[in-house]
Amino acid sequence: MNAFLDKVDERLGDGLESVLCAHHRRRLHRLGWGAVLDPGGAHDPLGGRAPVRDGNRVEVLIDGEESLPAVADAIRRAKSHVHIANWHASADFRLTREPGSPTLRQLLAEAAGRGVQVRVLLWAGPPFPAFQPSRKLARSERRKFTDGTDVRCVLDARERTMHCHHEKLVIVDDAVAFVGGVDLTALEGDRHDSPDHPPRPIGWHDLMARLDGPVVADVADHFRRRWSEVAGEDLPASAVPEPVGGSRVQLLRTVPNDTYDFLPKGEFTVLDGYLRALRSARRLIYLENQFLWSPEIAEVLLDKLRNPPSDEFRVVLLLPRKPSNGSDTTRGQLGRLLDADDGNQRLLATTISAHDGDSAAPVYVHAKLGIVDDSWLTVGSANLNEHSLFNDTEVNIATDDPSVVRATRLRLWAEHLGRPVSELEDRDPADVVDNLWRPLAEEQAERERRGEQRTHRLVLLPGVSRRAGRLQGPLRGLLVDG
Repeated sequence: MNAFLDKVDERLGDGLESVLCAHHRRRLHRLGWGAVLDPGGAHDPLGGRAPVRDGNRVEVLIDGEESLPAVADAIRRAKSHVHIANWHASADFRLTREPGSPTLRQLLAEAAGRGVQVRVLLWAGPPFPAFQPSRKLARSERRKFTDGTDVRCVLDARERTMHCHHEKLVIVDDAVAFVGGVDLTALEGDRHDSPDHPPRPIGWHDLMARLDGPVVADVADHFRRRWSEVAGEDLPASAVPEPVGGSRVQLLRTVPNDTYDFLPKGEFTVLDGYLRALRSARRLIYLENQFLWSPEIAEVLLDKLRNPPSDEFRVVLLLPRKPSNGSDTTRGQLGRLLDADDGNQRLLATTISAHDGDSAAPVYVHAKLGIVDDSWLTVGSANLNEHSLFNDTEVNIATDDPSVVRATRLRLWAEHLGRPVSELEDRDPADVVDNLWRPLAEEQAERERRGEQRTHRLVLLPGVSRRAGRLQGPLRGLLVDG
């Protein structure tokens, strides 16, 4: 009976996913973006339609402990303007936890008080109160930012139905920009996590990239165009900063069609960037993400696992134990990937928790990071689901600077494995995955299964769901995806 149900579930899952992929293909072809889904052609990860800027400096900031103080410091140093675009921001949010540290409102008001132009662009919230932030809450925070200050705060309600403006950007003086997944709010979780992941009600593991150099002009231009349409204020074009480093950087975006006049047919370069990079992988794919719904992404991973490009090829996933939604969807995709791996142990799916020796608490993996072969990296706001790749506004950056990519991977792996970077840097990634990642994650999963206290934050991601179950998230998107 179970075998029959599994076969029916597999057929149903295949059929539903085929409908979803066909819909996405028709939509992108209609908009002139069909080549994004074409598996042929060059696999240059920094190819595609998004321009590539030379001469940049990229620093990946890990967790709120590192990223939020950097943003606060940049705002304090602002001389001309501070531009912020966020899913949601709270006026009383403190970017550091030092005693007496100012709230975000105070920080921005102080900048505005000394003549700095401060503009904050936030999502207006869903048109009906199905989830946070509600429109009432967004309007309340706007008042808090603007009442008694010279801060301008505008709410953007041009979202597609059941979707949102999800990007997280800070631009200061068009000289430095921050792009990542960190929201400037405590709504739904604690953004002030650290690599030690001390137990908290909901700690968030997250990432942000600090950018200096010519690519800052692309981030600033994106904000300028959105602001001009929503706020009705024309801003001058951004001057391109002088080269300051050796990194090539590409700004990747999801801007759904029929949302803004400046991109009536939309932009889908986040999807393009991921697909190009994943198709090019020879030895390693490392993904940290809140979700793994996208059938387009899953199909590339499935092909790589069925036809590994080298004996050393590995896929390592770091995902939350229980996503805020779509848990079954992610688990179902993992089931497909495990089947494709067929016991070869090229795939490892893990999660992390806070642990202090006496107690453990979940750590919510909110990062949106992709690394391929230590030669390509992306970080930003985009999840690997239908929302982020087709229907929310999103901004990522990508670089092919191997020194930045490798250093970021080593720092993250050292954090998750509890080992010093020096112990990892001379080892092949496959060796680290096989002899450190997997034994540690499996040991902790076994301790958890036996009801014993775990001794480490890393653990195998538990459970998979039926294929029909994994399509709930994409199908919800399909219902409102034009």
